[in-house]
Amino acid sequence: MKSIFKSFCIPTRSIFILHFFFFISCFLFFSTYVSAQSIKGAWKGELNLSGMTLPLIFHIDSTKLGFVSTMDSPSQGAKDIPTNTTVFLNNELLIQINKIQFVYKGKLVSNDAINGEVTQFGKTFPINLQRQVKQDSVKLKPQEPIAPFPYDQEEISFKHPTAGHTLAGTLCLPKVNPSGACVILITGSGPQNREEELMGHKPFLVLADYLTRQGIAVLRYDDRGVGKSTGDFSIATTEDFATDVEAAIGYLNSRKEVKSIGLIGHSEGGIIAPIVASRNPSLVKFIVLLAGTGLPGKDIILLQNQLISKVNGISDAQIKKSNSLNEKLYSLVLNAQDSMAIRKEASKLVSEYSAAHVSDEDLDVLLAQINSPWFRYFLKLDPRIYLEKTSCHVLALNGSLDLQVPAKENLTQIKIALKKANNYHFKIVELKGLNHLFQKAKTGSPSEYATIEETFNPKALQIIGKWILEIYK
Repeated sequence: MKSIFKSFCIPTRSIFILHFFFFISCFLFFSTYVSAQSIKGAWKGELNLSGMTLPLIFHIDSTKLGFVSTMDSPSQGAKDIPTNTTVFLNNELLIQINKIQFVYKGKLVSNDAINGEVTQFGKTFPINLQRQVKQDSVKLKPQEPIAPFPYDQEEISFKHPTAGHTLAGTLCLPKVNPSGACVILITGSGPQNREEELMGHKPFLVLADYLTRQGIAVLRYDDRGVGKSTGDFSIATTEDFATDVEAAIGYLNSRKEVKSIGLIGHSEGGIIAPIVASRNPSLVKFIVLLAGTGLPGKDIILLQNQLISKVNGISDAQIKKSNSLNEKLYSLVLNAQDSMAIRKEASKLVSEYSAAHVSDEDLDVLLAQINSPWFRYFLKLDPRIYLEKTSCHVLALNGSLDLQVPAKENLTQIKIALKKANNYHFKIVELKGLNHLFQKAKTGSPSEYATIEETFNPKALQIIGKWILEIYK
């Protein structure tokens, strides 16, 4: 690989524009789900190097952070090469691998074709990609459970009492030593299915399997508008997703097997759990916050940008400049009322900070994201308001390498808020070496997610299961 891909340099001005849009589209709680449907998958092409062909395969997936990818070079025996940047905007794809100074730029010309070029070693080579429809048999991650299971599984559905959409999911019921407890799993941001599936991992399937084997029933469901659930995801806010959880509680109350209910929320789900618990104290016995936030929305977004950029090698000066721009844009969409005024001022701000012209298309993408109902709501959301009203048992877990919801800052705020609620039925744990997905990691960078085989660290699973069962002793 190194003999072919050696050096490439992007001008500083272009790097700033790239990372500005990367910050906006790839932070923790936002997922460009519309574009994700057209770009996700395996894409294969061939470089022609003086008569020699070099096949390349890109594996692209969407996550809560936006897009991630890995690259294979089969003829060189290289597989799952992690990339540093994957951006897809206006049907244009950009992939970078910093270590080998590799840049791919292409344009989606049909659902199954991307035309583009690789730039490396001071030279540019055309390469057109084709979507790979026929895939090899999917290799299961090591922790993914395989049937038959020692518990019962039911495909269930329940209707939202006011919005009218239907949520579909799976209810796992233990056969041996049932505790009577049932937990509802609450996904992170972006359109998630019931497994919270990403990059070949199914963390909620692993978690549900583990807990049910411990005697704890588990309900997990597809987000509204995802999988078998109906409804419109695109217009929903964190508050709307909280009402979906309350609809799930209503369903479980109709099940004779369920004696009490708890909530386990990951990421944005770790905000939704205390929202629901604080206003349903008689119905929620406990909550588990997996990388739940204690900081207000605006603060957590800026901190994420700072930490992820730093681990990706962006200078402190550039990070400060980007965060300054983002903060002004956030204030703009929160305070301005007229859409044309927002657009005009946003264009002026971006041009001033980037020292480059920003196209109307890119500006439209930017404004669609930061001016969406979900984003506006989240910027103003302060989870401490709900934590200060939460009286049930609380377990808060964070990984020490979590760059999206940093452990120290958020666990500290969660602890302070619970004490203000005079709630001392809580346990706070920082797990050394785990990232935002509760995988054992090296740096915590999102670029590692696709390369880690572990789906959910066993120690974290054990802590969750033991803590819940102790409540029922």
